[in-house]
Amino acid sequence: MRVLRQIYALSLRECKIFLRNPIYAFCMVAFPLAVIFFFTSLLEQGQPQEMPVGVVDLDNTSTTRTLIRTLDAFQSCEVVAHYATPAEAREAIENNKIYGFLYIPEGTTEKLIASRQPKISFYYTMTTIMSGSLVYRDMKTVATLGSAALGMATMRAKGLTDKQIKTLMQPIAIDLHQIGNPTTDYNAYLTTVMVPGILMLFIFLITAYAIGTELKFNRGKQLVEMGEPHIWVSLIGKFLPHTLVWLTITFFYSFYVFGIMGFPHPGGVLRIVLLNVLMVLSSQGFGLFAFGLMPSLRMSMSVCSLWAVLSISMAGSAFPLIGMDGPLQAMAWLFPLRHYFMLYQIGVLNDYPILDAWFHIAALVAFILLPIMVAGKIKNAMLNYVYIP
Repeated sequence: MRVLRQIYALSLRECKIFLRNPIYAFCMVAFPLAVIFFFTSLLEQGQPQEMPVGVVDLDNTSTTRTLIRTLDAFQSCEVVAHYATPAEAREAIENNKIYGFLYIPEGTTEKLIASRQPKISFYYTMTTIMSGSLVYRDMKTVATLGSAALGMATMRAKGLTDKQIKTLMQPIAIDLHQIGNPTTDYNAYLTTVMVPGILMLFIFLITAYAIGTELKFNRGKQLVEMGEPHIWVSLIGKFLPHTLVWLTITFFYSFYVFGIMGFPHPGGVLRIVLLNVLMVLSSQGFGLFAFGLMPSLRMSMSVCSLWAVLSISMAGSAFPLIGMDGPLQAMAWLFPLRHYFMLYQIGVLNDYPILDAWFHIAALVAFILLPIMVAGKIKNAMLNYVYIP
């Protein structure tokens, strides 16, 4: 009972600190909510749509105009301009007016009819990988459809049936199944790792900031005395309100993206709850561990910032981890976001048995327990260290 009273008193003390310092309200509530709504609204349509492209049509026949109309009809592209020369179209790309252009040289239709294999070119910018890839896909599809349409017309003229034409044009039929994200929704793909990554950044920083300001404002001895004789009582009491606030934010995020926006989650609600709890506690554990290693407000927050930013790259969502060098693959185990992402993919998105991700659960639990290694150093810092700006 004495320990519970100590934890209650420490939690009440921390709530009073919350009310006196507006940085907690901004960094624990306002900014995380802004991040959630910003990223989910940024990709609300699922994929980029109506990206501007241009056309250089030097042939200007009914066949080439049909190709251009087909390109304009695609969801991802919109033909916004016709250019007289490829040089003009390239200048438009360099000025960020279009993402790419289709170049149809003179005599294309004539060569198609004569089966002389004409060449059409498409140029696109890969400055932004997503837009470049989508523009490339649509332009390549248009080129393929144009040659296929002419081939089908030629075969019909020769008396072939539609079944025979289909067999000749597409000998192998593709039956495509996109597991987990069948609509290729970039919102569901990117938001589910970007938003948790930024939330982890806030948790890292606020955890290191909260314990660091105890040292900065000479409250360290009071913190230790209120939890005597165990430093872990002081830490639990101090960070219990933090944990409740962060859990509320993460549960709201999960309810918003999975419940309201309908992101796929065949793994069910219980796994989402487990994922959120592990994310919050492991992030707080790492923040405390960073301060315990370097009992300095500035240094510990710098380490937390660096680790959180690197974790977004090391999570394996933007670039697969298996494609990285061996040392980087080993280093990825040191980032909580990597284990969060894998646990989300295995347990929530793909609904595989949770035991398939036991090693990622164990890693997150290890992050939660990291402060045990530095608890003594944190106590010593609170009692003896002098804050140096």
